[in-house]
Amino acid sequence: MAYTVMTFNLRYNNPGDGQNAWPNRIDKVAEMIHAHAPLFVGTQEGYYEMLNDLQPKLADYAWIGEGRFGARENEHCAIFYKQEELTLQQHGQFWLSETPEVTASISWNSGFPRVCTWAIFEHKKTGERFIVYNTHLDHQSQQARDLGTKVIWDYITAHHKEHALPVILMGDFNSRPADLPIRFLRGETDLDGEQSWLKDAYTQLPGPIGWTAHDFQGGEAGEPIDYIFVSPDVAVDRALVDRREIGGGYPSDHYPVIAQINL
Repeated sequence: MAYTVMTFNLRYNNPGDGQNAWPNRIDKVAEMIHAHAPLFVGTQEGYYEMLNDLQPKLADYAWIGEGRFGARENEHCAIFYKQEELTLQQHGQFWLSETPEVTASISWNSGFPRVCTWAIFEHKKTGERFIVYNTHLDHQSQQARDLGTKVIWDYITAHHKEHALPVILMGDFNSRPADLPIRFLRGETDLDGEQSWLKDAYTQLPGPIGWTAHDFQGGEAGEPIDYIFVSPDVAVDRALVDRREIGGGYPSDHYPVIAQINL
């Protein structure tokens, strides 16, 4: 069965963005998500108040995740999912640090604590189960991006040994295709002796990928930093970067990335 999935950096609520501040974009974000009707969407830069504002406009969805400082504090890497179609079986969150189970922990000169939210879902109609990871790598420190990716990979491999489920990893990696985190996740190079077996959904995108973070300027000339990766037992039928304006403006300073997958 084909499923549509999405990753979408929402851009935090910065009043300095003027006409692009969150209150002026929330309906555009909801419309963009409804247009693709993903089974689940991983969001980045959503603060608790933003997510609470958005959720009533996405009545089919529930969401999970906690703030990077713990509880409801600051940025969440939330996962919105269609609650009528999916059963949430397990979920959790870890920090991209040397002590990933310690709330708000920070390492490697990272500008902020960084997190990865994960969830195991069962599709009610088909009985298919899978595990989803949603993250946002650091914007400041290359070491934090590299070693944060290794932390994510450690959790993916541990969960895979325990559950043996198809994997979907998505998020804002603050990394271009030639950077180590992406080359590692694509299986092009090792990282601390580890080798990834994930696939990049962009392999199904015809032509150049183009950029995915545009600072509300639009366009496509550049390279992506937002990605969707899947395990070998997941087929990617289609990939898309949606660069549309809605109502005369962009929903965010990032474009959403969408993939149609088959387990």
